[in-house]
Amino acid sequence: MIELDTEHGPDVAVVRPRGRLTMVHAADLRAVVAEALADGRTRVVIDLAHCEFMDSSGLGAIIGGLKAARQAGGDLRIAALQPQVMTVLQLTNLDRVLRPHGSVAEALRGD
Repeated sequence: MIELDTEHGPDVAVVRPRGRLTMVHAADLRAVVAEALADGRTRVVIDLAHCEFMDSSGLGAIIGGLKAARQAGGDLRIAALQPQVMTVLQLTNLDRVLRPHGSVAEALRGD
């Protein structure tokens, strides 16, 4: 399940995947990010606090969202990673591209 929170400002979208982010839900994540960008919300934060597992499809969806956000003149950040999700990022060296933030607030501030 993917939730979209637009309460953080007119150009901000917080996307919250819950459970497992696998090929089953990767397309849903892409669609929610695309919807947010189409609405002019170019600052996207993916809050992974309730995502206990992510596979390569989920990671691909996040990278696709990052590319789309940057093409729209914005950015995509990730926050509140669970241990397994952090391990996936580290094993793929994508923690250098998608610098993890401790919370949504930190991601929005750029800390």
